[in-house]
Amino acid sequence: MAEKVTFASCEAEFRRLMGDIKARKFAPIYLLQGEEFYFIDALCDALSEGIMEESMRAFNQIVIYGNDTDGGTVASYCRQLPMMGEYEAIIVKEAQQLDKMELLNAYAASPQASTILVLCHKGKAMDRRTPLYKSIKAKGVVFDSVSPRDYEAERWLSGFAATKGLKLDSASSKILVAHLGVDISKISNELEKMIVSLPKERTTITPEDIENHIGISRQFNNYELSNAILDRQLEKALTIAQHMGENPKAYPLLLTVKVLYDSFRQLFTYNYICWDSRRRGVAMPDQGELFRILHINNPYFLRDIARRAPMWQNSKVFKILGLCAEYDAKSKGIDDGGASNGELLREFILKIMML
Repeated sequence: MAEKVTFASCEAEFRRLMGDIKARKFAPIYLLQGEEFYFIDALCDALSEGIMEESMRAFNQIVIYGNDTDGGTVASYCRQLPMMGEYEAIIVKEAQQLDKMELLNAYAASPQASTILVLCHKGKAMDRRTPLYKSIKAKGVVFDSVSPRDYEAERWLSGFAATKGLKLDSASSKILVAHLGVDISKISNELEKMIVSLPKERTTITPEDIENHIGISRQFNNYELSNAILDRQLEKALTIAQHMGENPKAYPLLLTVKVLYDSFRQLFTYNYICWDSRRRGVAMPDQGELFRILHINNPYFLRDIARRAPMWQNSKVFKILGLCAEYDAKSKGIDDGGASNGELLREFILKIMML
């Protein structure tokens, strides 16, 4: 019977693997799987950046998504030889959606020494009884990413803040976990956004900082509304909209529509870049270029866009951009049917969520 993976053992294995990557001790295959996405994404990013120099990634690194390919295609990529480099890296994101995964069995049983295959398998773990799992376990690395309990999440967040040179007191960590749950990927993302906005001389994060910068003290604003909609949290979005509709002077509909338009325009652009890169068989633009294209200057905003992009296909986003134009006009009194700003906002949100 397999030994149960705890959050503590998951953390320890994560640190070990990060050390190996830094020391350039690579396995031929990595299966990064589980419910906690933070460790999967961090290891994937470390491998992507650590296997080869950025200048070589356009030639020797392929990033694909599970729902866009199948096991046979991935196996074919893996059998390619690197161009003017030591390794070929094949990174499969959302590998849990990979069709015909069994076509990887033969390759996994005898992987190529010059290829590093990374399978980011989020959610339910791969069946341990399958030949593919057994081959990866024997020839490569299987990393099981598990979610923490409340107290483990609080401890982890304090350690995470310490790596940024800041102290997160217990009250602050409890507030974060109480309001955001034990999804450390989400919590750490919000915490990093806040850290960027703090004065450089600050050494401690207080509950007041969290309330002011993360907005978990029941604050209602366009940022929170945009997040709720982009994360498809209808109930939360309507709750925020109701408060905003009751305070139209503080929350003009015209500004709200603009914020949502900008958010969905970023998603549309990012989705197009992903599609175009796959079409041309080239790597995604580097972070600096994506910052320029998307008009952002923070890696955490980019991570949010990348996380949400699969939830919003461009065929839907295109329609939403049209809705933004429609409700921009209505916010100015054009064909608004005499509806209040609050009624128009609720109608706007429901139309978005129905797509």
